[in-house]
Amino acid sequence: MIVAFSISPSAGDETGGVSQAVAEAIRVVRASGLPNETNAMFTNIEGEWDEVMAVVKQAVDVVAAVSPRVSLVLKADIRPGYTGQLTAKVERIEEALSD
Repeated sequence: MIVAFSISPSAGDETGGVSQAVAEAIRVVRASGLPNETNAMFTNIEGEWDEVMAVVKQAVDVVAAVSPRVSLVLKADIRPGYTGQLTAKVERIEEALSD
């Protein structure tokens, strides 16, 4: 499965920024060893249901450690029997665009 998710604390730091809290969440994702990528809006992670959801929970927990309220947006592509789709899906689109 691939999960695209975004985590944010309810309040920012003294400047209104949330980058430090979000960086801690991304640190958890990268330390998981699961295939992942981060873009301007979401972090994508690929793996089995239980391992992916455990990483998402850990990421929420590190943000919750610095904020009394956390926002989580999550979208999942559940396709049993397929792996490597984090890059394969994009490759199929790029191939279709070059036709």
